[in-house]
Amino acid sequence: MPETTATSFDVREVSATTRVIEITGDITAQSEDVLMDAYGRASGDGVKAIVLDFSGLDYMNSGGIGLLVTLLVRAQRQHQKVLAYGLSDHYRQIFELTRLDEAVGIHDSEDDALAAAGAS
Repeated sequence: MPETTATSFDVREVSATTRVIEITGDITAQSEDVLMDAYGRASGDGVKAIVLDFSGLDYMNSGGIGLLVTLLVRAQRQHQKVLAYGLSDHYRQIFELTRLDEAVGIHDSEDDALAAAGAS
Protein backbone atom coordinates (compact mmCIF):
# COMPACT_ATOMS: atom_id res chain seq x y z
CA MET A 1 0.00 0.00 0.00
CA PRO A 2 1.41 3.42 -0.89
CA GLU A 3 2.62 5.86 1.69
CA THR A 4 0.13 8.53 2.69
CA THR A 5 0.19 11.24 0.03
CA ALA A 6 -1.08 14.77 0.30
CA THR A 7 -4.69 14.47 -0.71
CA SER A 8 -6.74 17.47 -1.70
CA PHE A 9 -10.22 18.04 -3.04
CA ASP A 10 -10.51 21.53 -4.51
CA VAL A 11 -13.94 22.86 -5.46
CA ARG A 12 -14.42 24.98 -8.56
CA GLU A 13 -17.66 26.69 -9.57
CA VAL A 14 -18.28 26.42 -13.33
CA SER A 15 -21.88 27.66 -13.34
CA ALA A 16 -24.67 28.49 -10.93
CA THR A 17 -25.75 24.84 -10.98
CA THR A 18 -22.49 22.91 -11.46
CA ARG A 19 -19.38 22.42 -9.35
CA VAL A 20 -16.20 20.48 -10.10
CA ILE A 21 -14.30 18.69 -7.33
CA GLU A 22 -10.66 18.34 -8.41
CA ILE A 23 -9.13 15.26 -6.79
CA THR A 24 -5.39 15.19 -6.16
CA GLY A 25 -3.59 12.31 -4.47
CA ASP A 26 -5.20 9.25 -2.91
CA ILE A 27 -8.76 8.34 -1.98
CA THR A 28 -8.83 5.94 0.95
CA ALA A 29 -10.97 5.61 4.06
CA GLN A 30 -8.71 8.26 5.64
CA SER A 31 -9.94 10.77 3.02
CA GLU A 32 -13.48 10.82 4.40
CA ASP A 33 -13.38 14.15 6.26
CA VAL A 34 -11.62 15.99 3.43
CA LEU A 35 -13.86 14.55 0.69
CA MET A 36 -17.10 15.17 2.57
CA ASP A 37 -15.96 18.71 3.38
CA ALA A 38 -15.36 19.29 -0.36
CA TYR A 39 -18.78 17.87 -1.18
CA GLY A 40 -20.34 20.16 1.42
CA ARG A 41 -18.61 23.19 -0.13
CA ALA A 42 -19.66 22.10 -3.63
CA SER A 43 -23.24 21.28 -2.77
CA GLY A 44 -24.76 24.71 -2.25
CA ASP A 45 -28.27 25.92 -3.03
CA GLY A 46 -29.28 25.31 -6.61
CA VAL A 47 -26.41 22.95 -7.43
CA LYS A 48 -27.72 20.27 -9.79
CA ALA A 49 -24.46 18.54 -10.78
CA ILE A 50 -21.23 17.55 -9.10
CA VAL A 51 -18.40 16.72 -11.51
CA LEU A 52 -15.49 14.70 -10.11
CA ASP A 53 -12.14 15.37 -11.80
CA PHE A 54 -10.03 12.23 -11.35
CA SER A 55 -7.13 13.42 -13.53
CA GLY A 56 -4.97 14.03 -10.43
CA LEU A 57 -5.85 10.71 -8.75
CA ASP A 58 -2.81 8.68 -7.70
CA TYR A 59 -4.44 5.78 -5.86
CA MET A 60 -7.87 4.60 -4.71
CA ASN A 61 -8.67 1.50 -2.67
CA SER A 62 -11.91 -0.15 -1.56
CA GLY A 63 -12.28 2.37 1.26
CA GLY A 64 -12.13 5.13 -1.34
CA ILE A 65 -14.78 3.39 -3.44
CA GLY A 66 -16.94 3.25 -0.32
CA LEU A 67 -16.53 7.00 0.16
CA LEU A 68 -17.60 7.61 -3.44
CA VAL A 69 -20.73 5.56 -2.77
CA THR A 70 -21.42 7.70 0.31
CA LEU A 71 -20.95 10.88 -1.75
CA LEU A 72 -23.25 9.47 -4.43
CA VAL A 73 -26.00 8.70 -1.89
CA ARG A 74 -25.75 12.22 -0.46
CA ALA A 75 -25.91 13.74 -3.95
CA GLN A 76 -28.92 11.61 -4.88
CA ARG A 77 -30.72 12.81 -1.75
CA GLN A 78 -30.13 16.37 -2.98
CA HIS A 79 -31.34 15.42 -6.49
CA GLN A 80 -27.89 16.09 -7.92
CA LYS A 81 -26.21 14.31 -10.83
CA VAL A 82 -22.71 12.98 -10.25
CA LEU A 83 -20.41 12.88 -13.25
CA ALA A 84 -16.73 12.08 -13.61
CA TYR A 85 -13.83 12.43 -15.99
CA GLY A 86 -10.09 11.83 -15.95
CA LEU A 87 -10.34 8.19 -14.87
CA SER A 88 -7.50 5.92 -16.00
CA ASP A 89 -8.42 2.71 -17.80
CA HIS A 90 -7.73 0.81 -14.56
CA TYR A 91 -10.20 2.89 -12.54
CA ARG A 92 -12.77 2.85 -15.36
CA GLN A 93 -12.68 -0.95 -15.10
CA ILE A 94 -13.16 -0.74 -11.34
CA PHE A 95 -16.17 1.56 -11.83
CA GLU A 96 -17.59 -1.03 -14.26
CA LEU A 97 -16.91 -3.99 -11.96
CA THR A 98 -18.50 -2.23 -8.98
CA ARG A 99 -21.30 -0.90 -11.21
CA LEU A 100 -20.55 2.65 -10.11
CA ASP A 101 -20.59 3.53 -13.81
CA GLU A 102 -24.36 2.94 -13.75
CA ALA A 103 -24.82 5.71 -11.17
CA VAL A 104 -21.96 8.05 -12.10
CA GLY A 105 -21.76 9.42 -15.63
CA ILE A 106 -18.23 8.66 -16.88
CA HIS A 107 -16.87 11.04 -19.51
CA ASP A 108 -13.65 11.39 -21.51
CA SER A 109 -13.11 15.10 -20.84
CA GLU A 110 -14.22 17.96 -18.65
CA ASP A 111 -16.06 19.49 -21.61
CA ASP A 112 -18.05 16.27 -22.13
CA ALA A 113 -18.91 16.04 -18.43
CA LEU A 114 -19.96 19.69 -18.26
CA ALA A 115 -22.10 19.29 -21.39
CA ALA A 116 -23.82 16.27 -19.79
CA ALA A 117 -24.33 18.34 -16.62
CA GLY A 118 -25.91 21.11 -18.70
CA ALA A 119 -23.20 23.58 -17.72
CA SER A 120 -21.52 24.20 -21.08
